[in-house]
Amino acid sequence: MRYEAVIGLEVHAQMLTKSKMFCACSAKFGAAANSQTCPVCLGMPGALPVLNRRAVELAVRTALALDCAIAPRSRFARKNYFYPDLPKNYQISQYEEPLAEHGTIECAAGGAARQVGIKRVHVEEDAGKLVHVGAMGEAENSLVDLNRCGTPLMEIVSEPDLRSPEDAAEYMRQLRALLMYLDVCDGNMEEGSLRCDANVSIRPAGSTDFGVKVEVKNMNSFRNLQRALEYEIRRQAGVLDEGGRVVQETRLWDADAGVTRSMRGKEEAHDYRYFPEPDLVPLAPPAGWIEEIRRSLPELPGARRARFVAQYGLPEYDACVLTDTRARADYFEAVAKLAKDPKQAGNWIKDELLGLLNKEGKEIEQSPIPPDRLGEMLQLLGNGTISGKIAKTVFEEMYATGKAPGDIVREKGLTVIADAGALETIVAQVIAKSPAAVAEFKAGKAGSKNYLVGQVMKATQGKADPKLVNDILAKKLAS
Repeated sequence: MRYEAVIGLEVHAQMLTKSKMFCACSAKFGAAANSQTCPVCLGMPGALPVLNRRAVELAVRTALALDCAIAPRSRFARKNYFYPDLPKNYQISQYEEPLAEHGTIECAAGGAARQVGIKRVHVEEDAGKLVHVGAMGEAENSLVDLNRCGTPLMEIVSEPDLRSPEDAAEYMRQLRALLMYLDVCDGNMEEGSLRCDANVSIRPAGSTDFGVKVEVKNMNSFRNLQRALEYEIRRQAGVLDEGGRVVQETRLWDADAGVTRSMRGKEEAHDYRYFPEPDLVPLAPPAGWIEEIRRSLPELPGARRARFVAQYGLPEYDACVLTDTRARADYFEAVAKLAKDPKQAGNWIKDELLGLLNKEGKEIEQSPIPPDRLGEMLQLLGNGTISGKIAKTVFEEMYATGKAPGDIVREKGLTVIADAGALETIVAQVIAKSPAAVAEFKAGKAGSKNYLVGQVMKATQGKADPKLVNDILAKKLAS
């Protein structure tokens, strides 16, 4: 607690375009190495870039959702550096004149919602990919795949407003959800379509001065982002406690070892020798086009979460889970329209359906139970056709076979027994076989009634109407 962390994140999101940023090559992931290239993305002499309009549209869409100001004029720049996966020896990016600046996003780490500043949003092209044969640092050779060269990227840079690893992970979750709601990025961190670099420093608690900044790379999940920052904060605190000096550098996160490792000295902007890109004119998106994009924005995660609480009476936590992705929120609303109790619908999705999907590593879009069928099952439960226990059996059968709930109930004879005469006979038999429980109940042990209810349900294989069973038991025990 002697130190306070200061964290800012640079997030690179691969935009969902069919073609690359400055050429017509496919931007699809997973093709054979070096099969999606052309003279433009390979940096051949004389090849000229042509800007991808769709990529600009998606970046503007994101910037508006983040409440950024769209620049009336932005400009591309060449970021010069030499690396085997960058055939031009420069990256076309934006520097002094970015597409958008000065936005915010709401995060709720630790239960307290607050605004995190967005410094800038700009567009650029991606570099290629090096595949090391052997362990990094000990590889016999490295192979280069240039398919990713020229892939459209959007860089979203936060202000240094984050103060803990938990804050940073929550910020990343909220940003990922936003990008996926907007359909601008698929959010796949494992495939590298959403990547994050963290700038972290520490300072004495209460100080307003910034410490020495260290950049941490290679974090491909929320958990790894949090773990890497926790380790790096401890490492920097240890250096200062021993009288040392934190060095400004770039470090790699080694998830297996749980440590960050020094990669290189941290570059400054002047090291990249930025200068205006001579082959592209300045970007000046028309005001009318920007407003058209603004009108097309969907309901965003924060607004939808608040509406779920107000409209459906969901607890805040449930609303957060159910709005984590746009597909999940759409699924819930489709079920809620059919179910009698929206909160009950939320519980079945959150606890039962997502539980099974998570075990299989699947998303809601891959659910074998369509929302209309889950809604139909909840209608059967709500009108008393099936009990809660039977509903679980029906649900499991629906998940395993894809059958409709009504068909499962008919095929397996799972309709609730609501015949009072038949249930009175079964209740009388249970009471006769359970004199000890009856005596305990009459002696004041109210919980003994639950045992008797359980015996009735066991005798009817869970098909008895629980309310009717309780009513009949109450009358017979009172006599």
